[in-house]
Amino acid sequence: MTSADYSQVVRLVQNAREIIFDRELAHQVTKKGLADYVTQVDFAVQDYLRRELYSRWPQIDLMAEEQKDRPPVEGRQVWILDPIDGTTNLIRGYRHSAVSLALWDRDHLAFGVVYNPFSEETFTAARGEGAFLNGQPIQVGDAASIDQCLVTVGTCPYRKSSAAVNFPLFQQVFLESLDLRRSGSAALDLAYLACGRIDCYFELDLKPWDYAAGTLLVQEAGGRVTGWRGETPNLAQNCDLLATNGPVHGHLLDLLGKALDQETR
Repeated sequence: MTSADYSQVVRLVQNAREIIFDRELAHQVTKKGLADYVTQVDFAVQDYLRRELYSRWPQIDLMAEEQKDRPPVEGRQVWILDPIDGTTNLIRGYRHSAVSLALWDRDHLAFGVVYNPFSEETFTAARGEGAFLNGQPIQVGDAASIDQCLVTVGTCPYRKSSAAVNFPLFQQVFLESLDLRRSGSAALDLAYLACGRIDCYFELDLKPWDYAAGTLLVQEAGGRVTGWRGETPNLAQNCDLLATNGPVHGHLLDLLGKALDQETR
């Protein structure tokens, strides 16, 4: 894929704006599970991007949230798509949702775009080329210690049993940090970390489409992304994700690892 190809992908993602702003589609809601909803917007954006991507690059598979099967990623080219990251926000008119699309190229993330149609912000990254917001270079913040950090968290709302791990951990991080935030969109949390609006983000049990594009954004902006045990995220499966600006990563890993140890006792 060339830079011209990536520019074309960005335009395709941005063109989903009209679908997202279709109020009738947004109010056609189906419940998939506990606190887990899907709208006709999700399906319409996914169908639109699947069709447009396949017509241009038929050799590339698609892994997407609203489809049953996950194609294998190792040794293959795969688009990784969340048509609407922040569906509950969309349903409630919270105006903080995004389209997240990444390209996995055989053994690495090659490209990612996170598009928020409500703010008209497009975050992009290509491997080795840096990260950008609306075409301008971005980088992670320079907080050197946890007390300087604005931290976003995810509550893992589809697995309420995680509250026993999450909320004591949130309290501890809150007491040590500048403050906490909870936005309802993993993709935008990672994008905000990449441009220095926040300094850390963590959440249990994220799906590959939740974090693929955002992971590349953070890495290309100078940050660090791992699992809660420090492992490299595996896009073939879910991940307990930690992303930071870098300097505070070790401290957060220590806190998160202890929280997991408590859960397994």
